[in-house]
Amino acid sequence: MRKLVYYIAVSLDGYIAGPNAEFDFYPLSDDMAAWINARYPETLPTHVRRLVGLDGVPNKAFDTLVMGRGTYEPALDVPTTSPYAHLRQYVLSSTLRIDDPTVTVETGDAIELVRRLKAEDTGLDIYLCGGGKLAAALLPEIDEIILKGYPVVAGAGIPMFSGEFRPTLFTPTRRESFGNGAQVTWLTRA
Repeated sequence: MRKLVYYIAVSLDGYIAGPNAEFDFYPLSDDMAAWINARYPETLPTHVRRLVGLDGVPNKAFDTLVMGRGTYEPALDVPTTSPYAHLRQYVLSSTLRIDDPTVTVETGDAIELVRRLKAEDTGLDIYLCGGGKLAAALLPEIDEIILKGYPVVAGAGIPMFSGEFRPTLFTPTRRESFGNGAQVTWLTRA
């Protein structure tokens, strides 16, 4: 069965983005960028993949992406309506209207969508791209968290999980460190 994986960058104080969806405050190092490009190239938006020479590189971990409207909307400023054209894209929103056959806007229950995607016979894992409200809603279905923890305090912003109090245990299984002080930690549902 396919897994739902929350692959996310987070500050020391638990924010995935600033108050206005900023994410450029994370200190990225050359060794970490090279690691992301080699290990998870599909997590880079299509326009970034082209810039760093990854256009046409096959997906390694994910073939499907699930995101909330707040994560999707910055793509419209690029401008593009298909920010991850190399993945099947699902945007959870009851109000978003776009005309792009490569992006499916889901207005129904996020849990039902993920369960349907997990039940597919073939395919790579499902990348939960964000944001905090969607991650909280999908917490019962998150099988793994790949946490890119950066040594920076944001002070305010969008929390990694923004929902009801629901303690859920995950077990760390691996950790890697990088020259910028960041650590990537893999956690599986306990």
